[in-house]
Amino acid sequence: MTFAWMRPFALAFTAAAVMAAPIGQAQTAFPAKPIRINVGASAGGGTDIIARLFAEKMGGPLGQPVVVDNKPGAANTIAADLTAKSAPDGYTLLMATNSAQVIAPHLLKLNFDPLKQLTPVGMVVTVPHVLLVSSENPARNFRELLAAIKAKPDGLRYASSGMGSTQHVAGELFMAATDTKMTHIPYKGSSQAHQDILAGQVEVMLDTTSSAINLIRSGKFRALAVSTPRRATELPDVPTLAELGVKGAEMSTWYAMYAPAETPPAVLARLSLEFNKALRLPEVQARLLGLGGEPSTLTREQFMQLQIAEDQRFAALIKERNIKLD
Repeated sequence: MTFAWMRPFALAFTAAAVMAAPIGQAQTAFPAKPIRINVGASAGGGTDIIARLFAEKMGGPLGQPVVVDNKPGAANTIAADLTAKSAPDGYTLLMATNSAQVIAPHLLKLNFDPLKQLTPVGMVVTVPHVLLVSSENPARNFRELLAAIKAKPDGLRYASSGMGSTQHVAGELFMAATDTKMTHIPYKGSSQAHQDILAGQVEVMLDTTSSAINLIRSGKFRALAVSTPRRATELPDVPTLAELGVKGAEMSTWYAMYAPAETPPAVLARLSLEFNKALRLPEVQARLLGLGGEPSTLTREQFMQLQIAEDQRFAALIKERNIKLD
């Protein structure tokens, strides 16, 4: 029962509630502004290519622009640090590789904890590393390159996309497995390293296929071997290091999207939903396969378990191989 004297107040309250509801909903709706994806490598590299692919495919369904912000350097950890310390509201994301997440913590002194301060949105793809030289390099195959490296201990230079990067670790594993020595030249990203390889300033790189595949296809790079147990789908004529008699140099890079750890579950669920929709698009699958990778089929929870296992693996590997920064 509503008393007569209460009716004006009740009507006013009802009207105010009706008017306020859309405002409250608008304030809590996600996303209400553009989203940024931080990338720890320079433009043109594999991480940048994949980040821009997902920015394009997720922006439409989310109803907001998704932009890529390159923050290269320190084995991708600059971008990871910025993301980990950003507001956990879903508007700052990270496209990262295992270099920043599970390798760098065991080689660099970081100001953040990747496992505790970043949470996965989803895993994208795993790609092999490829041993490459410039097409102008006199080494026509793996055996010729190996002979050249052994003839000049520390005389040849190998490039990486940064200290503690997967390329850096791949090079260290290669030298340990072949009992050779080269001089490590770190860059802020693969694209910068590529320029110096083409210019003859650096001779060798164990880069990801996602970064190097276009230059291999164009004939500017010569691919001599891949560092995965199986041959790369996009490079079927390139042998594995294991096939060439090199054991213990297996290395691959995985890519994944992250958000700050305290991101609200509802926001994280929306991001994961749109991420997985984008990942399953035929054109995205084709693009990832074209980069020489294997698109992920893992759930977010399965990837979290993989990340923990990978962290333990690289911690042991770095200790066993005594891998240190230059």
